[in-house]
Parts: sequence; C-alpha cells; structure tokens
Amino acid sequence: MVSEPRGPSMDSAAAPGGPPTGGASADAAPQAVVDAGLQLRAPWAASLAGILFALLFTATLLLTRNSPLMVLNDRELAQFFAEGRDTWLLIAGLYLAPFAGIMFLWFVAVVRDQIGEREDRFFATVFFGSGLLFVAMLFAAAAVATTAVVGYRYLGLDAPTADEMALMRSLAYTLLFAFATRAAAVFLLSLATLGLRSRAFPRWFALSGYLFGIVLLVVVTFWDWIILLLPAWVGGVSLFVLRRERARLRAGRAPLG
Repeated sequence: MVSEPRGPSMDSAAAPGGPPTGGASADAAPQAVVDAGLQLRAPWAASLAGILFALLFTATLLLTRNSPLMVLNDRELAQFFAEGRDTWLLIAGLYLAPFAGIMFLWFVAVVRDQIGEREDRFFATVFFGSGLLFVAMLFAAAAVATTAVVGYRYLGLDAPTADEMALMRSLAYTLLFAFATRAAAVFLLSLATLGLRSRAFPRWFALSGYLFGIVLLVVVTFWDWIILLLPAWVGGVSLFVLRRERARLRAGRAPLG
C-alpha cells in the first residue's frame, strides 16, 4: 500500500527562515522579569534605598523625640487629641518608620548581593540577623509610640492620661535606644568586617563602620541622639556606591552586579 504524503511537521515552523512561532513572545515575559530583578539588585538600587532610609529614619526620630505630648497633663492631652493635633505623630509612626524599615531591608539585600560569593558566612549571618533585629525593634518602637493615637482615632478609646503616655514613651525609648541601637552597632561592625574581608568596599568603609559601631554601643547610654550615626553612615555609603557606579558607567565599563 502506498503511504499518503505527510503534511509539514510541527518542527518546520521553527526552522530558520520559517514563520515566527509563539516561543519568542513566551520567552519575552520571563526575560522582562529577569531584567527587572537585575535592576532592583543593581548598585544604584542600594544607593536609593540607603538614602531614603537615612531621610525617613531621621525624620521619624525628630518627630517622635520632640513630641509635646510628654509635657501635657490629662486635660491638655484630651484637648490635644480632640483638636486633631496628633496627625504628625500618626504620620511618623504609621508611614515614615515602616517605610524606613523597608528601605533598610532593601539596602541590606542589595549590599549582600553585591558582596556575592566573597562573603564570609559567619559575619554574613551576623550582619543579616542584626539588620533584621534592628528593623523589628524599629517597628515595635514605632508601634508603641503611636498606640495612643491609633487607639483614639480608630478604636474609639479615650484620650490617654499623662501616666499612660509616660509609660508608652518609656517602652518605645527602651526598644529603640536600648535594644535597636545595639543591633545597629552589631550591624555596622559585621558589615564593616564583611567589606574588609571581601574587598568589595574601600578601607575607609571598614574603619568608619568599626568606629561608628563602637560609638553606638557605648555612647548611646549617655546621649541618645548618637543613634543618628546609623543613618549618616548608611547615607554616606549609599552616596559612595552611587558615585562609584556613575564613574564606572562614564568609563564605559559594565555596572557591578
């Protein structure tokens, strides 16, 4: 029996010179996702995240530490909340502080990605863990600081008394300055060691990290505003990374990462 001629096979559509298939368009979407991921991991992403963290964290600290609520009596507190003059505290606790923590985590992730396989696993674990602890303590301190405002505005509670405000202030202060600051100090010390061992950053990076970390461990007990060394250091490192990346692009070299 003579076999009937076969039609063109499915593979012929993919042959050179043949009509385009849906494979190219199917691969375009995954490639776009990969490209977006590389952009988020690029050095400029760490720079942006670090600068935003420095600005947001500093603004949060200035707004909450200079709160007039700490010097008001019960009657003045009731009037203060009734007139809606607590909006700035709500903004600082519910918006600025959480986004500062998110930017800090992004900064940690991108810096760790830049170090890559050169990282020391021991110090990388301490670096990553202390960064997470710092953010957790920052979130907890911001939550405690805004508890009274949230309770009054959204849960229908009465305005807090002066004693209740003093208790919440003490708890928030302890979380941020007694615990979060120590975690930030360990973060600086471990990241400085990572930068020195991996040679991903210059020598001043490590030396300044050691200096600021030791100062945070000791001086915060006597002067709490020293915590601003953390955003200052992160912002400085972010600007350095951004300038280094621009120099590489002007020199015609491929960006890091």
